[in-house]
Amino acid sequence: MSNTASGGATFEVIPQKTWSFPKWVNQTAAKESIAEQGARGIVHAGQEGYHHMCRFYSGDFYQLEVLRKYKWYWRLEPDVDYYCSITYDPFVEMARRRKVYGFTMSLWEEWATVPSLFRHTAEYKEAFDLATTSLWTAMMEPSWLPYPFRSLMSFLPHRDRHGDAWSGCHYWSNFEIADLDFFRGKQYQAFFRKLDSVGGFYFERWGDAAVHSLAVGMLLDPSQVHHFEDFGYRHDRIVQCPANAPDGQLPESRLLGNETYSDPIEGGIGCRCQCDGSKKTNYNGYCLNRLKAPNTRDRQWLSWTW
Repeated sequence: MSNTASGGATFEVIPQKTWSFPKWVNQTAAKESIAEQGARGIVHAGQEGYHHMCRFYSGDFYQLEVLRKYKWYWRLEPDVDYYCSITYDPFVEMARRRKVYGFTMSLWEEWATVPSLFRHTAEYKEAFDLATTSLWTAMMEPSWLPYPFRSLMSFLPHRDRHGDAWSGCHYWSNFEIADLDFFRGKQYQAFFRKLDSVGGFYFERWGDAAVHSLAVGMLLDPSQVHHFEDFGYRHDRIVQCPANAPDGQLPESRLLGNETYSDPIEGGIGCRCQCDGSKKTNYNGYCLNRLKAPNTRDRQWLSWTW
């Protein structure tokens, strides 16, 4: 890694206390719950380390001493590919445009992992009288019952007291470019501590992607969120790969060299993207459209390749 990075690379050992059960959690009960979740076949829920990881990336990661000198972070994980040339500094552009959170992918949450997460989030939002923005409503599925009967839906654990529900659509956190000041700030950390106190990271399998998404929808303004639609990106079997922009491929660039790339298409926005059509593409589907609608202009469907 040190030899690959053009700048300096720093490695840190995560403190044991941030990758283990917090003091207020009954470890015996938590381990029994994790085993039971695994027996039911809930994705990754039978792996104790996965629960620790989700909790870590939901809160304590941002408080690491080694990160205090940094304002921005770009989350990189194993098993990812980048299919386009990145010809600008995303940190500079995020700062210049006053963005706080950037994403590429969106998908539906596994409901068995988060049966009560939205209820706790909605109660927190209401307790602190936090404003409802289009970011929040983009994630919601309002109750379909007539108003006098909507409260009946509130008896379901995944709905709020008004009967409304989270759709499950969320930003996929294996790619994030974000302002660390948001995640280590008072508002977000107070929200994390509230969630942590109810034990859902262990007695359910709350993922950091779901927690981040609901926090962004609850605490940020739509103008502060950016969809990196010009980035080609793959993780697991899901891919985002934009078509290349006509007359925008920088053919004479010495830095980019003579790499081959897909043919440009009218309406394309990518730079030297080389897309693999054998994998599922994060094209303009319902979930993605919902989440990017508050802050991104519509794209022609031909500008995405699959």
